[in-house]
Amino acid sequence: MHLIVQACILGLLTGGVYALMSSGLTLVFGIMRVINVAQGALVILAAYLSSSLFSRLHIDPFLSILILLPVMFALGVAVQLVFIRSLRGEHAEEMSLLVTWALALGIEGILSVGYSTTDRISRTGYADHSWTVFGYQFSVPRVYAFAVSIAILVLLYAILRYTRFGRAVRAVVQNPAAARLLGVDPARVSAIGFGLGAATAAAAGSVYGVVYSFNPGSHYDLISRLLSIIVLGGLGSIGGAVVAAMLMGLCESIVAVESTPTWASFSFFIVLICVLLVRPQGFFGLRERTL
Repeated sequence: MHLIVQACILGLLTGGVYALMSSGLTLVFGIMRVINVAQGALVILAAYLSSSLFSRLHIDPFLSILILLPVMFALGVAVQLVFIRSLRGEHAEEMSLLVTWALALGIEGILSVGYSTTDRISRTGYADHSWTVFGYQFSVPRVYAFAVSIAILVLLYAILRYTRFGRAVRAVVQNPAAARLLGVDPARVSAIGFGLGAATAAAAGSVYGVVYSFNPGSHYDLISRLLSIIVLGGLGSIGGAVVAAMLMGLCESIVAVESTPTWASFSFFIVLICVLLVRPQGFFGLRERTL
């Protein structure tokens, strides 16, 4: 029983980080109906930038988030304006997959040349520290990563819930045509939304690099997990992505303890298939969107 509870603690801490990573992906899909398969690569890019700031300027990875957020936001807006906005016609959504995939490969290539392909991790002074509470171990880096992830998710929720931009986003998600009639500019909302998606990748990458080792090709495994999370949670639902990410963390940790780590990663995909057989739109997804 002790091992199960310890696994649940680890699973929830891990799920918080994945919730942050998937929030930007589901936000972009909700606004633009674009599946940004470069989201994983953006996370890894941010992990490398955060690691460089730590190794060269001794800026703690969690503090580097303050530097990387505006940088990655600007990069996201630029990508949307240059590559995504130019896509037109009935096949624009399918073409966006190819464009973002090309972007992911481009980021991987640049990182491979600039940093080599060897694994790295941001090894801070508290990397091996842990707290013991009622006999259970809480890894300090993972607790910090979870706390930062939840804080940013709360901030993102506040932006979408209480700001004028957030109301514009909800209008575009629910009915783009009606949003235009109300004076909302979907193109502007899309650019800012894509920027916010990249900004969440900046924070997630800084956090990810403290907890996990990574290399330029780590985005392949990452994007498969993130896509599974947003499908299970419901495409376009940030709340659903958070719930699905927590479930993924719990499933993998519990199965790793009860069975073997080999089956841990596969267990979540089994849960995904079972849920989609009963509820194809995921936990909080809608069956259709009004055009």
